[in-house]
Amino acid sequence: MLTIMLIIMFTLLFLGFPMMMTLLVPGLVAILFFLPGVDPILLVQQLVGGVKSYVLLAIPMFILAADIMATGETANRLVDFVKAFVGHIRGGLAITTIGACGLFGAISGSTQATIAAIGRPMRNKMLQAGYEDSKTMALIVNSSNLAILIPPSSVMIMYAVVTGTSVGELFIAGIGPGLIILGVFSIYNYFSAKCNNIPVESKLNWHDRFISGKKALLALGFPVIVLGGIYSGIFSPTEAAAASVLYALLIETLVYKSLKLRDISEIALSTGIVTAIVFILVAAGLAFSWVISYARIPQMITDSLLGTDPSALKILIVVNVFFFVACMFVDSLIAITVITPIFFPIAVAAGIDPVYLGVLVTMQAGIGGSTPPFGCNVFTASALFNRPYLEVIRSSPAYIGLLLAVTVVFIAFPNLTMFVRNIAFGY
Repeated sequence: MLTIMLIIMFTLLFLGFPMMMTLLVPGLVAILFFLPGVDPILLVQQLVGGVKSYVLLAIPMFILAADIMATGETANRLVDFVKAFVGHIRGGLAITTIGACGLFGAISGSTQATIAAIGRPMRNKMLQAGYEDSKTMALIVNSSNLAILIPPSSVMIMYAVVTGTSVGELFIAGIGPGLIILGVFSIYNYFSAKCNNIPVESKLNWHDRFISGKKALLALGFPVIVLGGIYSGIFSPTEAAAASVLYALLIETLVYKSLKLRDISEIALSTGIVTAIVFILVAAGLAFSWVISYARIPQMITDSLLGTDPSALKILIVVNVFFFVACMFVDSLIAITVITPIFFPIAVAAGIDPVYLGVLVTMQAGIGGSTPPFGCNVFTASALFNRPYLEVIRSSPAYIGLLLAVTVVFIAFPNLTMFVRNIAFGY
């Protein structure tokens, strides 16, 4: 049965059918021909039930907030703020890009929105400073991964829905790994700029830095609202997402005055389209996951790959490899809905912290999304910058290698990965 389902799935993919069909048709075939005791109407019920979770409301809210800020002034003010402090360092523009992606990620939770908001202004500035275009695009694409590690994160929200893990703990836990990756990328670009003799920009005085900080102060309030509200108990993650939308609207329309009423309607329409696509894929992914779980396929896979009594290390390695490869081909939300139920029970049984596992899964979702052949972030950058696919991916191997190396470190030293969560929650 599994072989036939895979053949159908890859055939539909090869023929260019929508991803929703590649997930639903194999499940329907399995029910009609291999699971005669199952009423097909149950598949429809799983489709509807898959998107009923209250927590999922946070995803369209964060998408809308990110779209508002990407269209308005928030992204530019964050870029200017980071550049004021690190722009004079060797490789300062590259480090500014990394830092700005981290800050924008802390208020958007979307890699694609981060590429659009930070990539547009920073790519032009880096090209003018003498950076190669392929290296610039690789930096932007891979730095956008910070957006799903540093909270809020749509990937973490989806993982929490599938596994029942605390969204608040996942958000807090992602901060540490995000900052470590930010540091690793910054060090790499410092030495890369030094080797390539990239010019250094003039250093701003503290008065100019203060002005940049003052202009970015309201934009920096987003992480305070999201993390501070969740951690203090004022907001649930979903309520924090709604509050971020209201905050974005007030800032961009009344304070920055960068958006008009007609802009809001266009942004809302765009968010509605993206949300519809995301929720259709999530529903189809959860329905497919239900079919394979009913057929006990996850047990077959885990038994063949992991054996009867696998170690925690072996489980972590297999899970990371699976998610990395899967997210090279499909959207991360689909990968989480389909793959997580396969490995999560056995990982918990082996004593692996669900929050720790969630951070590693999120990280692999980001790496896979920036990796050829079908990483979503690669196509986003190619369309946004109007550059050939091969040029976008040419300089990515260095960053992918760095991210995989950091993954190895995180697996070897779990406390390094979880130190912020452990401090915040007293573990």
